[in-house]
Amino acid sequence: MTNNNPKGILLIFIGMFIVSFQDAAMKYINNSVSLYEVYFMRTLISFIIIFCYLKITNKPIIFSTHYPLLTLIRVILFFFGFSSFYISLTLMPLATATALFFASPFLMTIFAIFILKEEVGLRRWLAVIIGFIGVYVILNPDFNNFNYLSLTPVFCAFCYALSMIILKKTSDKDNVYSQMSHFYIFAIVISLIFYFYMGDGKFNNIDHPASQFIFRKWFDNLEFSLLYMVLIGVIGASAFLCIFTAYRIASPAVVSPFEYSILVWATFNGWFFFDEIPNVRTFVGMILIVCGGIYIFVREKAQDQSIVTEKPLR
Repeated sequence: MTNNNPKGILLIFIGMFIVSFQDAAMKYINNSVSLYEVYFMRTLISFIIIFCYLKITNKPIIFSTHYPLLTLIRVILFFFGFSSFYISLTLMPLATATALFFASPFLMTIFAIFILKEEVGLRRWLAVIIGFIGVYVILNPDFNNFNYLSLTPVFCAFCYALSMIILKKTSDKDNVYSQMSHFYIFAIVISLIFYFYMGDGKFNNIDHPASQFIFRKWFDNLEFSLLYMVLIGVIGASAFLCIFTAYRIASPAVVSPFEYSILVWATFNGWFFFDEIPNVRTFVGMILIVCGGIYIFVREKAQDQSIVTEKPLR
């Protein structure tokens, strides 16, 4: 069913609104918790909620895969990609990190050319170039003293884009519920491995916010963090259901551009919760990224060629 576009657009707006608060909550608690502690709690709670939802609605839950190697690569990319995005929230404003992540449509277009052998015309190439100019404007690199950690959202976009290209290849046999289950199970297992290896905080010996977020001792401040971690898990599951439902009931080419609404919410949350006001360069870069991304969506619809528009970006 792909004829309920108004409802799909509304669900995308709601999903992006919810995701933006998840990111804000991650940024708010990153001085008090370990990254993979939050990752574990978020994934476990989201998995339980979505598993119950699938049971109640009698949706099939299939854990096997026809593409074990590609599936493993995909979930590794997804896991460490979004790890880098959450790390970026310790280093830069919320709106900046969110905007840089939206380099993913341009990377997906490039990967589709070389991996999927898709035909992409000159106008989409120009949109890709405009998008990367937007990324450059936001980063405003000083190559004599460049903080390479500011590239963490772009690295997330790279990992996400490549994982979505792999997903496009595996979706012919693995359904969306299987693909979702693979990621949740992998994320839970890897997070537990990190807990047993470094959950006691023995590697937390570098005075840097990103390093401390990664290596901080687990469960050391539960009276403060537990409620937020549970909330992040509930929010994550709710956002997934909203966004997935939007793409299921509406035309992906119609609803995809509305994912950029998260930039509005991220800017608002950054200002309201963290007193972050993006500078002029950030706003200019956002405009270039949005224009480039939306033009890619328009051209894919005109060419009846879904590369970026087929799957959600968040």
